[in-house]
Amino acid sequence: MKILLTGSGGVVGSEALAQLAEFGEKAEITAVTRRPSRPEETGWVLGAEPAPEELRRHWDVVIHSAASTRWTMTKDEAIAANVRTTEAVLELADADTHVVHISTAYVDGQEGAGQDAEYGRYRNGYEWSKAESEDVVRTRHPGPLTIVRPPLVFGRRTDGAIARLSGPYAMVQSLISGLAPALVGDPDGFIELSPVDQVAEVIVAAALGTPPPVQVVETIAAGEGCLRVSDMVGVITRAINEWRAERGIAPIPLAPVIPTAHWHGFFLPLSAPHLSDVQQRAVDLLGMFESYTSIPAPFEPTKKVQDPASVLTRSVRWWADAKPRHAKRLPEPWELVTA
Repeated sequence: MKILLTGSGGVVGSEALAQLAEFGEKAEITAVTRRPSRPEETGWVLGAEPAPEELRRHWDVVIHSAASTRWTMTKDEAIAANVRTTEAVLELADADTHVVHISTAYVDGQEGAGQDAEYGRYRNGYEWSKAESEDVVRTRHPGPLTIVRPPLVFGRRTDGAIARLSGPYAMVQSLISGLAPALVGDPDGFIELSPVDQVAEVIVAAALGTPPPVQVVETIAAGEGCLRVSDMVGVITRAINEWRAERGIAPIPLAPVIPTAHWHGFFLPLSAPHLSDVQQRAVDLLGMFESYTSIPAPFEPTKKVQDPASVLTRSVRWWADAKPRHAKRLPEPWELVTA
């Protein structure tokens, strides 16, 4: 089976590549990344340059995991990073190719979620562009199609390891280091997360399985087992305090969760004129996570995440081992700049 995998240097792509490699001769893998570092990888800047000639062949399966997950992208940047790249990959797929497209569980958006009218019901350019990319694959690919939708991706179930500390790890670091004074969201709201190895397992199972006769969507989520936002903050705090206690370091306090309406109606207007540049950047960081911490109902999974609290605990401990200077830091209370 000839498989083309894009984004092999990313969080999900690298995990999928490692799992595919375990199947030996059953899966003949060609991986695509911007900066190849392994024999099975080919360099290609998707959407910005033509596909290398060696990729212009029949593929049994194309796994498209390459994407920019940066939430601060402009619309033009999001189109270039995610929509144009999807279009470029589809040029290598024919009617007999099973396309496994990696999307996001947030692709349906949420009423009132968008802070930018440009994106409507979407929280940011990333989500909007992934919705556009789904439309592209649904309408342009004539063959079998599986769409995989993970939520926020954390480390492996076994040890918490992950290829890159990006995305939701900014929230973890801000809460632990005291960079952000609180988490803004609904304390009783839901937050969905998935371990990266489970996301890769769903991708690999789709790629090596029988191509579906109709378009299939796989949603990875905990469903009714999803964490509440206040519980998530508690899990993060306990995990880092256990890590700190093992090293004789004082514990950090539990960060408060401030409801969105209170934050924008009271706290932020009063403090905004007195924030330092560093504090303003922290407030901007909080704003990126707001809608993810105010989800009124969990997702309906087709592949269920078991025990998300354990996933988060192992991920926090792995982060602490990788970032000990940040993990050992004693948070300092905010002091506002006086005029």
